[in-house]
Amino acid sequence: MSSTLRLHSARLLLRCYSTQPPVKASVKLIAELRKVTEVSMSKAREALSATNNDLNAALQWLEKDLVTTGAKKAAKVQGRSTTQGLVGVSMLSNGVGIKTGSGYGGIRAAMVELNCETDFVGRNELFGRLAADIAHTAAYISDASGSKSAFQPCPLEILQDAPLMSKADPSAAPSGTVGTAIRDAIAKLGENITLRRAVSVVESSPQQADLGLRLSSYVHGSINDPSQGRIGSLALLALKSQKLPELIASEAFREDLGRLERGIARQITGFETCNVQGEGEEALYNQPFMMLGGEFSDTPVRDALAAWSQQKGLVSQSSVDEGVAVLDFVKWAVGEQIAENTESSA
Repeated sequence: MSSTLRLHSARLLLRCYSTQPPVKASVKLIAELRKVTEVSMSKAREALSATNNDLNAALQWLEKDLVTTGAKKAAKVQGRSTTQGLVGVSMLSNGVGIKTGSGYGGIRAAMVELNCETDFVGRNELFGRLAADIAHTAAYISDASGSKSAFQPCPLEILQDAPLMSKADPSAAPSGTVGTAIRDAIAKLGENITLRRAVSVVESSPQQADLGLRLSSYVHGSINDPSQGRIGSLALLALKSQKLPELIASEAFREDLGRLERGIARQITGFETCNVQGEGEEALYNQPFMMLGGEFSDTPVRDALAAWSQQKGLVSQSSVDEGVAVLDFVKWAVGEQIAENTESSA
């Protein structure tokens, strides 16, 4: 081989095997990219290096990479036990007396249980935000069932395919579905994440002036968000009174009613409460109303509701069926065994 040919061959080899040095990612852009996407520093650096420090191109690169790595990670962790996580509540409208927002006097809310492998991830802000958004989506997309039971399970296959709506920014356009958001969270957090169950309640405002519905909720064990924790409950109440329009217009009455509602939801959450009316201490109405406090703390819930209704002017002398009553409730704890047909306890 001639010296000229050898030189030409060497140059070809150099062109084939040599690479341009990778573009050094901008520290400022790394911080900005992590703020927007919450990816790791190494992944942000890789995206910017691959796109010559073009932030928009890096976002697109990360989006494609997340789909690929998310699918691989989801397949890898599928089947791992998920006994930790959060119960999350979203209440868009809690009933009579609400004149703005989503309900205009009706009721619209949902509760979900989102599970992960460890308590560490269960406390993660990203995981909590995902749980909040899924609960918000479930509340938004649910319809009135027309069933005897106010609380209805949300079919998970439908919820998984629904566009994920942001609780923090409801006007924001969804960037994916509930299912893809869970897949992306698996890729980011490195654990199996499963949507275990979801329930909603949607009720229109009753078409009679003397009857109104209210919904209360309470979550125990909250960390970052008071609407999610280890145990959660939703309780549906009915108010019946000839004076209801006048009373519900009073701010003082609504404040008193709010304290009563929170007390009922806390009572359900804090005690071994399995039904509203029944035998024994597992029935809400038989329990001493410890979570309201004051003069009613040693009074059975049934008697406390009757006395409260009388005290606040709901009951008139000419009526025997006026006052406030608990119609139904649902209570969940993270990781508990689920019995069939026990979503609500009337």
